Amino acid sequence: MYRKNIRLLKIFNFLIGFTFFAPLAIIYFSRVSGSYTLGASIFGISMLASAIFEVPTGIWSDRMGRRGTIILGSWVRVLAYIFYALGFSYWWLVGGAILEGLSRAFYSSNNNTFLYDTLADNNLVHKYHEFLGKASSMEHLALAISAGLGGLIAHYSFSWLLWAAVSSQLLLLIISYQFDSPLTRSPQTTNLYTHIKEALQLFIKNRKLRLLSLASIIDFSFGEITYQFQGAFFLTIWPVWAIGLANILSDVGASISYYFSGYLIRKLTALKVLILDCTVGYSLAIIGLLLGNRASPVIMSSGSLLYGSGMVAESHLMQQEFTDHQRTTMGSLNSLAGNIGFALMSLILGGLADNLGPRIAMLILMICVLPSTLIYVYLQKGEK
Repeated sequence: MYRKNIRLLKIFNFLIGFTFFAPLAIIYFSRVSGSYTLGASIFGISMLASAIFEVPTGIWSDRMGRRGTIILGSWVRVLAYIFYALGFSYWWLVGGAILEGLSRAFYSSNNNTFLYDTLADNNLVHKYHEFLGKASSMEHLALAISAGLGGLIAHYSFSWLLWAAVSSQLLLLIISYQFDSPLTRSPQTTNLYTHIKEALQLFIKNRKLRLLSLASIIDFSFGEITYQFQGAFFLTIWPVWAIGLANILSDVGASISYYFSGYLIRKLTALKVLILDCTVGYSLAIIGLLLGNRASPVIMSSGSLLYGSGMVAESHLMQQEFTDHQRTTMGSLNSLAGNIGFALMSLILGGLADNLGPRIAMLILMICVLPSTLIYVYLQKGEK
């Protein structure tokens, strides 16, 4: 069973990334809404919706099963992209963002836990980081391919671009029905509030988990929104059709990084990989923003060569600290805080960009994300 699930998970992840418009989303949202602030707010609304639904969907997954959660998330994702494609006004984008946030909440910790449970059924948990890396690499491979195609399609019509994205997500929905359910890890008897209380208590008692969680929240809140916004900065330097080229470089690098993450983690340890990823990635991003010339998109995209390995290392460390019967709920609580932070930073970044320009706004947020690296260094010293 695990071979079938992993094969399908690779295809599923590929289709998640095969959306065509991801690198151009901020441009499309800003054109429909009329400003960077409102355009960036779509990302924030999506993450805020995801934050609201994180814990309920995590508990749903723990109680009702991983496969059904994937199917529900896929239905909602298709609807979200239909709203984006219609895009008659800002409020249609808001509707799409809320639905995408709900879909993201269904997938958030569930899909990693689905993989973990599948491997646990076959006594292969020790290879979790390797399988996760290879499965995740497919999403970024798809992002690279669709970024190049998306830039060309957008040159002629953003409408065609969005409906192409809808078509790919319909294929994703079909794939979601093909998964096999892993065996239940631990039957649940606690009620909703007790379930959340127990998960929170584990965060409070586990110091390493608290620090890992804090670092990941900072990374996501400041770093991810800056990445999502970089298309607006690239547009000030390159023509719209060329923006996809920078994203091809970024996503190919991330795909390679995900694929070889297991090897890097075995050689360096997960914490060292995280430190290396943050140090190199954030340094290149800051250098590219400081230069602010035609080389900037290439420099900034080069940081992705360690991104995938860093994400797998983070997930690997988190999964080691989670308990089996609340694995998804605990992941959802962590994502909840990250999504709230992302939503707040999207509004701040949009406002700064409208007043100071995309480059300065992104530079400010990139400086704010640096403390996460210090937390990983602190944890590494504690393990010596």
